[in-house]
Amino acid sequence: MRFAAIKHNGKEQAAVLDEASKAIPLPSINGHFNKFWSNDLFELLQPENFIAFQQWWKDQSREETDQIERIASPEYGPLYRHPSKIWGIGLNYVDHASDLDEQAPQGEPASFMKPDTTIIGHGDKICLPHQSERTTGEAELGIVIGEECKDVSVEDAKQVIAGYTTIIDMTAEDILKRNPRYLTRSKSFDTFFSFGPQLVTPDEIGDLDQLEVATILNGEVHRSNKVANMTFPPYDLVSFHSQVMTLKPGDIISTGTPGAIVLRDGDIIECQIDGFPALKNPVNDLKKQ
Repeated sequence: MRFAAIKHNGKEQAAVLDEASKAIPLPSINGHFNKFWSNDLFELLQPENFIAFQQWWKDQSREETDQIERIASPEYGPLYRHPSKIWGIGLNYVDHASDLDEQAPQGEPASFMKPDTTIIGHGDKICLPHQSERTTGEAELGIVIGEECKDVSVEDAKQVIAGYTTIIDMTAEDILKRNPRYLTRSKSFDTFFSFGPQLVTPDEIGDLDQLEVATILNGEVHRSNKVANMTFPPYDLVSFHSQVMTLKPGDIISTGTPGAIVLRDGDIIECQIDGFPALKNPVNDLKKQ
């Protein structure tokens, strides 16, 4: 299935996407069936709700679900705004490490955390901060955790994943280059984490390794690569980080980029991944205001 958070009737509401990517808001579903599923996607993601809702929805007849209102061109928000954790993975493709004249990590992933105040959604502005003269944007595949878990094996990691999404992660690269200890600051400015517009459940994805992830700037492909070429694949990342700390439903792991691109005022950056709608954001340089 596919889920989104859409801006509807003045609120951000959970929605199901049909085969034509039309949005069916949860309030409309609840009204039609006299149900009480959560209208908030983060709450719907909780394991006591998410699996039950998916099964219930699949059990409904097409004749009934076709009667519910649909929004043909929804205005998307971020999937949700307050995960307990956002993990980012640095230099997870060897090609990206060479961009920065750095060696790709071996043995263990190079990970960092970001605050939820960085979160924006599809179409929202990325704001280049006053403190940085060189900010980059990076398209990435995002993993959304679906169950609370600790010490998960690589073999069992698939079972705790609610779905996948598109992500654009930003870095104030000049700040980072001054000192590697500035990594958290360089990654944590407001608007530095765009995610959505859709959450795609694992059953919708064929061969995860063959997904192509591409960073696009102003309609031109900057860099693309397959998930199979990650140094640390998605299931390994889930397992590794679950051994560090308990992962909770809604936690996000952004799996690394095939290539970062310098952002300038007026640019439009996209994350494109096979089978997902593109995530797009315009760029606004605060220093030019």
